[in-house]
Amino acid sequence: MCEMPLRLWFRAPRRVLTMFLAITLVPAAALGWLGWKMLQQDRELERQREAEGLELLAGLIPPALERTLAGLEKYLDTPNASLPEDTVRLIADGNSFEARPAGRLLYYPSAAASAGLSSARFAEAEELELRRNDPAAAIVVLGKDVQSSDPVIRAGALLRLGRNAKKLGQEEVALRAYEQLAALGQVQVEGLPAAMAAREARCRLFEKAGRSQDLMAEAAALHGGLREGEWRIARATWEFHIEEAARWIAPSAPPPPDASRLALAAAAEWIHTWWRAHGDSSGRQFLTLEGRPALVAWKASGGRLTAVAAGPRTIQSTLNSVVHDPGFSYVLSDASDAAILGQAEVHPRLHVVRVPADTGLPWTLHLSRTDPPSPSARADFLAAGGAILAMLLLGGGYLVFRAIAREMAVARLQSDFVSSVSHEFRSPLTSICQLSHLLDSGRVPDDGQRGRVYSTLVRESERLHTLVESLLDFGKMEGGTLRYRLDPLDVEQLVADVTEAFRAHPGAQGYNIHVEISAELPHVAADREPLGRAIWNLLDNAVKYSPESRNIFVTVASAGEDVTICVRDEGVGIPAELHGEIFKKFVRGNPPPNVKGTGIGLAMVDHIVRGHGGRILLESRAGSGSTFTIALPCGRNA
Repeated sequence: MCEMPLRLWFRAPRRVLTMFLAITLVPAAALGWLGWKMLQQDRELERQREAEGLELLAGLIPPALERTLAGLEKYLDTPNASLPEDTVRLIADGNSFEARPAGRLLYYPSAAASAGLSSARFAEAEELELRRNDPAAAIVVLGKDVQSSDPVIRAGALLRLGRNAKKLGQEEVALRAYEQLAALGQVQVEGLPAAMAAREARCRLFEKAGRSQDLMAEAAALHGGLREGEWRIARATWEFHIEEAARWIAPSAPPPPDASRLALAAAAEWIHTWWRAHGDSSGRQFLTLEGRPALVAWKASGGRLTAVAAGPRTIQSTLNSVVHDPGFSYVLSDASDAAILGQAEVHPRLHVVRVPADTGLPWTLHLSRTDPPSPSARADFLAAGGAILAMLLLGGGYLVFRAIAREMAVARLQSDFVSSVSHEFRSPLTSICQLSHLLDSGRVPDDGQRGRVYSTLVRESERLHTLVESLLDFGKMEGGTLRYRLDPLDVEQLVADVTEAFRAHPGAQGYNIHVEISAELPHVAADREPLGRAIWNLLDNAVKYSPESRNIFVTVASAGEDVTICVRDEGVGIPAELHGEIFKKFVRGNPPPNVKGTGIGLAMVDHIVRGHGGRILLESRAGSGSTFTIALPCGRNA
């Protein structure tokens, strides 16, 4: 059955559309609203649970940090204990400062730096070098000290030997002197460890000589040694030389110093300064030093200090042990609200802030929930249930829509059919009644006029009889009671007889029926009368739908195992969207004005052709005429 266009839904009776909308849309809207409210409530409950969990988590962090800080004290009395990577043990007295394990501090408190050997030892050599500008003589004077068994004297002599050789342009001599100086390691020379002084001296030699590649390689080694805490130097010395090394390496950017090791060095400097100021005491404390967090615990008595410092990694490890869910993020910020640890999320889903007054820490704690909310089992159940109900409702609504559409389409087509049939009956009946009344009243005066009246009565009676027979036959076809007698049939003779009879039909007056029949056509198994009616209907259709063109073409030919009967017109044509509907009952194409019909002609043709084991084909475009082709199999001839 054809689908009813949407515009017909808004024609009377409109109550059908209203009832359909009420049955489908109102429950759907109510269901959607209830589901949305339940999901909103579920999300709010989930948010509250997550907020409570976030509050609980925020409450666990300060005690965890306190335990980590308190745990540092156990290392104060166990000098041989193995320390974590981010922790250093500090020991100091009035004359020394020691850090264990070695190399974990990038720089040391200034009081721990050694002054090295006095320059008076090399007064004569410096007089020749600096005042008399005689580096060659200075090298001769330094010769005996270069061989000294005292490493401090030897280091001073090698440094000055290299410097004088550089002034003389003796680069290889200078480099050999610096190589020997580097072998003395931590021996102090002019406030620097010998190995570090040698690297710096080589950098300056390469810079003066314009050896950029050698300079960058040596500067990178110097920068790496400073980043790894290879030498015992004071903070100011460390900062100056790492900047110099970075300048030499430029434009290549060297990796920055490790933040945790910087924090450890700053903590060592802080605790040494504090001990110098306050003397013997003990305690532990959270620190923020130059934008980095640190932990220190100390014990001082009898002029001796023992302390343990931990850097940001220790604090971060503690926080990670509490906040182990990747959906959370944390940030520690200082008094100026600058982040010193962690990474803030730009748009956290949930956020909790704990100020120092709440936590007892010197930092503000920001804890956030950052991952998207995970649906709860209840939300999944509601969503699944809602989806199933929506599918059922939509599916049911669609089926109801299709059923109503079909029923309304059938009702409208049947109404059009009844109207058309009524008109088709009314015309011949009106003529018969009028002519019969004229004859009965004696108002037809002569035999000639009476003959014409009788002829008209016969024609109109035959027209009425044909219409009644068509309706009765179509009813039998629909009811499945019409049976076809398939006997061998000469298609050529059938088409010739039908076209000849159709030419004499009043409705065909003025039309040219062109017939072309191939020779030696095989017989087909067919019922002559129904097949003839199908051909007649196609001819009648061609005439009705060709108001302008007066040519109708009939072609009969053999095509493979079929015999084809084609009826072509040059009329109004049939739109492509109606090709699949035109053979259904009550459906009509685009009839010209004043062209009447019942809408069952092509449906009868389709039924008859299919009853003969054949098929009906259509080729047509709007405004370009139509070609109907009956294809009948010829393989069942008797």
